[in-house]
Amino acid sequence: MNGELPEVVTLMAESASRGGYDNHPIAKINDHVVRISTMVEPYHWHFHPNSDETFLVVEGRLCIEFEGGSRELEPRQLLTVPRGVRHRTRPVGERSVNLTFELAGAETVSV
Repeated sequence: MNGELPEVVTLMAESASRGGYDNHPIAKINDHVVRISTMVEPYHWHFHPNSDETFLVVEGRLCIEFEGGSRELEPRQLLTVPRGVRHRTRPVGERSVNLTFELAGAETVSV
């Protein structure tokens, strides 16, 4: 660190997106990345062949759809999608803000 203090990340500032979908990294932890996702519309069907993906809802509600059903998450709830499982996410209501945790080199395959 060379005497420098670590940077503080403010989630409210990071989630101030004005677009329909914003997903960007806010932190790195070893070989993983933490992203903040601001959604006002659904994200397409996809899967990650080389990484699990964990979602933590910060604001609003998030629906994660799977081929066999769906799960709806409230603020402060967390769910992990195992690698290789097809899914898509969408906000429940007008907006959802979520943290995602995945391998930094996670591959995304659209379906």
